[in-house]
Amino acid sequence: MSRYHELKHRAVTSFQRRVGNPILRRLPSQTLLETTGRKSGLPRQTPIGGRRIGGEFWFVSEHGEKSQYVRNIQADPRVRLRLNGRWHSGTAHLVPEDDAKARLKALPRMNSAAVRVVGTDLLTLRIDLTDLTG
Repeated sequence: MSRYHELKHRAVTSFQRRVGNPILRRLPSQTLLETTGRKSGLPRQTPIGGRRIGGEFWFVSEHGEKSQYVRNIQADPRVRLRLNGRWHSGTAHLVPEDDAKARLKALPRMNSAAVRVVGTDLLTLRIDLTDLTG
């Protein structure tokens, strides 16, 4: 990763951790990804944007495998997803062969624009939802 991308990554993740995520987590309509901390074993909730397509939820990580939630998924792919105010269980998968830039065009416009602007290493993820009832 270039020095520029490293500095950008640090600035963005610092802002998200201290300002953005604490605010977004409180919004009832915000989609939340809950992973299990790979070191702590505690639940970790991260606001994300993406789209449900059938029994799957697709989204793009702006920092790829440097994202803490991606590292947590690599250690334990079992996740929960709060979607439209309801929690669902699922299994997350990294999809590096997917064209993340093309994927963003099919996802919600505002979130996709933000991911493109702050992203340093785009990576597509898919969650296979296991307990959908509607």
